[in-house]
Amino acid sequence: MIFPGPFISRNFSKRHPFFCSVLKYGNFSMILLLALLVFIPKMVYPRSALSDDELTPEKSYNSQRLNWVTGAHIAGFTGSMLLLNEAWYKDHPRSSFHFHDDLFDWKQMDKGGHILSGYHFSRFSHYSFRWAGLNNRQSALLGSISGNIFLATIEVLDGFSESWGASWSDMAANLAGSASFYFQQIYWQEQKITWKYSFSNSGLEQYRPDLLGSNLAENMLKDYNGITYWLSFNMHSLLGKPENLPPWLNISAGYSANGMLGSISNPATHYGEPLPHFERYRSFYLAPDIDYSRIRVNSEILQSIFTTLNFIKFPAPTLEYNRLHGVRFHWVFF
Repeated sequence: MIFPGPFISRNFSKRHPFFCSVLKYGNFSMILLLALLVFIPKMVYPRSALSDDELTPEKSYNSQRLNWVTGAHIAGFTGSMLLLNEAWYKDHPRSSFHFHDDLFDWKQMDKGGHILSGYHFSRFSHYSFRWAGLNNRQSALLGSISGNIFLATIEVLDGFSESWGASWSDMAANLAGSASFYFQQIYWQEQKITWKYSFSNSGLEQYRPDLLGSNLAENMLKDYNGITYWLSFNMHSLLGKPENLPPWLNISAGYSANGMLGSISNPATHYGEPLPHFERYRSFYLAPDIDYSRIRVNSEILQSIFTTLNFIKFPAPTLEYNRLHGVRFHWVFF
């Protein structure tokens, strides 16, 4: 769907801060595609899609389906870019194209978001091309390329904005996410290692709601103190699919950063009010997890929802290590 400019006012970003946060921080096109796959699951996921290695193309190449998938990619891409430009960039001053080095911002937490987005956008796009009848190699390549084109275009928009700037490290993270999907799909024909996301309220948003979000939905997108990124390893596949291990059992390694009220350092005041001191530090986690896409169910819709939501880490007992508190155990961590 194309969103023409006249239907969006110049003050759109001020009146709809959460929606604009989704556009900028949540990679809107991926979220749109998630919703699409939930509501029309039978079109994308055949009933046998219990895992990627069982996802086989149709009996023959289907040009009508390929045209539909290509059109959906183009329309979604174009509409997302136009809406993002209207809702986010239009009211900010423009400049000549330039780069901004943000590699050390937020203790690299934003890079985790780029990797996650690149990985899952490539995954969903791959499934749609498989549905159109392309083979595994073709679908993995086109899926990875489409994900990187979308995310790279956001960097171009950033590059023409005076407030930001294109980032080589963001582009590298996008590529790393897509590559982690592509090479698994090519060499294993399945995803044995998955990037995942979880969120726990940090309590720091109260000090800078303009930056970290003013409600839970915004916090989940903008407050890096509460976000954890995970690499989830499917033990059944990695260990040669032994019969005594359930196919859905994963072990996840997580990374987060805490105590951040600013991107590089914490300010002493906010709008003239003093801010408390918080130590900025990284945390590392180890926890069991579930690969929802490998849970065997008879419902096509439920199977599709499980596969779509496989970017969310399952809450579970967790070991944490950080330099301030050492090793800690959480009965349930999300």
